[in-house]
Amino acid sequence: GPRREAEVRYLDIQQSLLRDPPEGEENLILLDGRHEFPFSFQLPQEPLVTSFTGKYGSIQYYVKAVLERPAVPDQSVQTELQVISHIDVSSPALLTPVLRSQEKMVGCWFFTSGPVSLSAKIERKGYCNGEAIPIYAEIENCSSRLIVPKAAIFQTQTYLASGKTKTFRQMVANVRGNHIASGSTDTWNGKTLKIPPVSPSILDCCIIRVEYSLAVYIHIPGAKKLMIEMPLVIGTIPCIGFSSRNSSITSQFSMDMSWLALTMPEHPEAPPNYADVVSEEEFSRHVPAYPPPIDCEEQLCCPVFAYIQEFRFQPPPLYSEIDPHPTDVEEVQPVSFML
Repeated sequence: GPRREAEVRYLDIQQSLLRDPPEGEENLILLDGRHEFPFSFQLPQEPLVTSFTGKYGSIQYYVKAVLERPAVPDQSVQTELQVISHIDVSSPALLTPVLRSQEKMVGCWFFTSGPVSLSAKIERKGYCNGEAIPIYAEIENCSSRLIVPKAAIFQTQTYLASGKTKTFRQMVANVRGNHIASGSTDTWNGKTLKIPPVSPSILDCCIIRVEYSLAVYIHIPGAKKLMIEMPLVIGTIPCIGFSSRNSSITSQFSMDMSWLALTMPEHPEAPPNYADVVSEEEFSRHVPAYPPPIDCEEQLCCPVFAYIQEFRFQPPPLYSEIDPHPTDVEEVQPVSFML
């Protein structure tokens, strides 16, 4: 087809490195030898698009030096710069889980052999290079064919120029599961798929987009595969692990509860014995020596809890640190602890 082009310029800074010529001279004359002219420039505050080289286009930043000489063609040299627009995968939008499910009837017309169902889930939407994505999936094979579950990461490059769109899609990583026989099910409890070194997602450029997706699909012999795609965002700033968050919360909790140790005595005393509170006369007055026999026929007609005797003893007195019977000599008994 016809060739279409589009270009966007994000950065254009020019500086003159040579000083002005002396008065009365039009040009500056440099003597023989090596001359160095240091320079620096500030990148703009607005975010720049990440450097990228794709199938049909690229995003490049470079520094170009031009030497202008009278009556002689200009001489130039350039050096490429790598610019990365950071994406924090800890943002709330990228921490939300993604869940998809789909079902497919295997066969055609009246010769269907049964459905194949697939449900897949990932814990979050954003990941970084080198991370392993845990995949949770449930596969049910109610057909008469032997199926194979698989998972893959796809990169989709989209180019827009002159109102037209061109797409290039490629697989960057994949993993395979076990065969599932007819009438069987299989479950992935965190099957991992590692992300290879790839370019971060590019979502803020008007002519080039780089997007990723995680596809969980089932290969069915003699039929079109059943596929579920979940969007992925490849970032540059990794997510903070939950373990570190829990450890920080635990440390804060221990600091907040440190005041509790100050109020507890070093050698706590035991509460009074219940036998010391209730006398034998009061115990014999409330509890008969021989409880009356229970009629079996009456027991069948009445609920069981009707025969539970009411608790009539008064609770022990409130604990007090003042000893009601002080002794002159305090007995000291050794106490052993095992750690």
